[in-house]
Amino acid sequence: QVQLVESRGGVVQAGGSLRLSCAASGSILSVNGMGWYRQAPGKQRDLVADISSGGTTKYADSVKGRFTISRDNAKNTVVLEMNSLKSEDTAVYYCNVRMRIRDSPWNFQPYWGKGTLVTVSS
Repeated sequence: QVQLVESRGGVVQAGGSLRLSCAASGSILSVNGMGWYRQAPGKQRDLVADISSGGTTKYADSVKGRFTISRDNAKNTVVLEMNSLKSEDTAVYYCNVRMRIRDSPWNFQPYWGKGTLVTVSS
């Protein structure tokens, strides 16, 4: 009964910036960590950035210093600010939220957004 709504991606020139957001809604009991993953054609889905319930962040080496992840607990929202974009950042970006929901209240489980495409032109 939960939904993860991701903002639209788009086409951005190399060196540009883009902001992605993801809002969780529904019968949410509690939210733990949240993050963003991405998957390019022919590649696995890899971690981009993650933020714990306490605000501790983790970044893939390839995006350190360029991307920033943040969260708004009141809105159950996670945001990824992407700067200095490179062509290799082109991928479908997926929101990931670990939650306890009303239908599964005993454990935190991962939930995924549908994905949003970010294309960086060079």
